[in-house]
Amino acid sequence: MKQINLRDLYPDVYKEDTFVEVSDEIQAAFQSAQRAEAAYNRQRYRYKAHYSLDRGDGIEHNSLARPLTPEMILENNFLKEQVYAAVMSLPDLQAKRIYARYYLGMTITEIARTEGVSKSRITESIQRGLKSLAGNLKKILG
Repeated sequence: MKQINLRDLYPDVYKEDTFVEVSDEIQAAFQSAQRAEAAYNRQRYRYKAHYSLDRGDGIEHNSLARPLTPEMILENNFLKEQVYAAVMSLPDLQAKRIYARYYLGMTITEIARTEGVSKSRITESIQRGLKSLAGNLKKILG
C-alpha cells in the first residue's frame, strides 16, 4: 500500500494535505495518468498549440485559412447570382442540363437516362451551353 496526497491530485478541492493509502495498482494508474498529461503538455509546448491536438475536427487546417471578410462574402454571393442568372438566360434545354450537371451534381449518364437521349447529345449540349455562358459572363462582368 502506498500513500498519496490528495492535494497534489486535486489542488482545487483539497487546500490542505490529505493523505490516503491506496493499492499499488491505483498508484500506478495515477502515475501513468500524470506522465501522459506531462507528455501532452510538452507536445503542446513544442508545437506551440493553444488548442487540443487530439480534437479531430480539422481545427489545425482551418486555423491556416483566412476567414472571409464581409466584402468577400458579398462579392461571392454577387458572383453566384450573376452566374446563376447567366445560366438561366441560356436556351431552356441547355440551362436544364447545365443546372442538372453542375448544381445538382448529376452525371451525364444520369441526365441522358432521364431525358431519354444519348450521352453524346448531352455532352455536346453542355459544351455549347458552357461556351455561351462564358461569352455571357464576359459581357456581364466586363
